Amino acid sequence: MSTYSVGEFAKVVGVSVRTLQRWDREGVLIADRTVTNRRVYTEKHLSQLRRQMFSPERRKVVVYCRVSSAAQKPDLTNQRQMLEQFCAARGIAVDEWVEEIGSGMNFKRKKFLALIDRIVVGEIETLVTAHQDRLTRFGFDLLEHLCEQANCTLVVMNSESLSPEREMVEDLMTILHCFSSRLYGLRNYRKALKEALADDSQPPHPSQPNT
Repeated sequence: MSTYSVGEFAKVVGVSVRTLQRWDREGVLIADRTVTNRRVYTEKHLSQLRRQMFSPERRKVVVYCRVSSAAQKPDLTNQRQMLEQFCAARGIAVDEWVEEIGSGMNFKRKKFLALIDRIVVGEIETLVTAHQDRLTRFGFDLLEHLCEQANCTLVVMNSESLSPEREMVEDLMTILHCFSSRLYGLRNYRKALKEALADDSQPPHPSQPNT
C-alpha cells in the first residue's frame, strides 16, 4: 500500500499542509502515525477524502462577509443583515457564516484561505457574498472558475456592474491606500535607520575607550 508524507499527500489532493493538519485535529481526515509520531497517509485516506468530496450531506451553504478595517465593524453587521434578508427571500438555507476583517487585496486572509481550501475539496455547495470585491479585489474571474471546477455555486447579492471609470477609480484608491500604508512604515524604518547610523558615526566620548 502506498504511503504519503504530509507534504506529498497535500500535493496529491491539492490542499495545503496546514489544511491537512487542521483536518487531522478536527477529525475530518485523521492521519495515521509513525513510530516517531509523524503524520502519514495511505490510499485509504485518499478514498475517504474522495467519498467526502462527493458526499451530498457534507456539502454546505456558506455566506462570506468582509470589511477592510476594524473601524468598519458596524458595516460588517449591516452586511450580514442584508445577506440574511437576501438568503431568506431566495430560500437559501445557510449552514455557516464567515465574517472577516482584512483588505480585499490581501490573499493571505486566514478565513478566506480556509474557505478556498474547503471549496477545492468539494465541501461547499454554495458560496454567497454581498459583492464580488468582498471576496477579492482582484482576480474574481479566477475564483469564479475555481468554484465552477469544484461544482460550487457562487451567488453574488449585488451583481450590478460598475462603470469602467468608477471601477478604475475604486481600484486606484485601493492600491494607493495599500502602498501609502507601506510607504509610511518604510519612512518610519528609514528614520530609525538614519538615527542608528548617525549615532554610530559620532566620535567616541573621551571617557570611553576606542574599540
